[in-house]
Amino acid sequence: MAVVRILVDGYSMLHSCEDLAPGRPRHSAAAREELIRLLTQYRDATGTPITVFFDGAGAPSGNPNAASTADMEILYSKPGQTADDMIERVAHRLSAYGEVLVVTDDLAERDTVLSVGGTAASCANFFDTIQAKLRDMQGKLKYHNERELKRFKRPGS
Repeated sequence: MAVVRILVDGYSMLHSCEDLAPGRPRHSAAAREELIRLLTQYRDATGTPITVFFDGAGAPSGNPNAASTADMEILYSKPGQTADDMIERVAHRLSAYGEVLVVTDDLAERDTVLSVGGTAASCANFFDTIQAKLRDMQGKLKYHNERELKRFKRPGS
């Protein structure tokens, strides 16, 4: 069964992956933007829709509303709820449509997702998957560009 959506615990991912937004505070807008940029590239490479959840209570006031699309959603929890609550609810609702992958290092959350029929990945493993996919895409793009360049080169140039 194909993955219908990837649900990412944003702050869990930022805290676990030191190579992501190095030198930036983990709860900063710059770190969140870097995570969203990376996940957008992965979504573009795979075609799998992604939703990123952030705890609204842990973020600075006046959170900018990140531009969400159907394929790349960015959501903040409201007062009285956590990103974990939202992720678990969405994983349960989407399970009727196919496999849902939840990316988090929270073991209790992963257990809950597994109990409703979803799958879970650690943040470090998912980060490695993203890096591998982007390297693969870079190699394919380089090959394609070289092939096209040869095709359009003039004889004798």
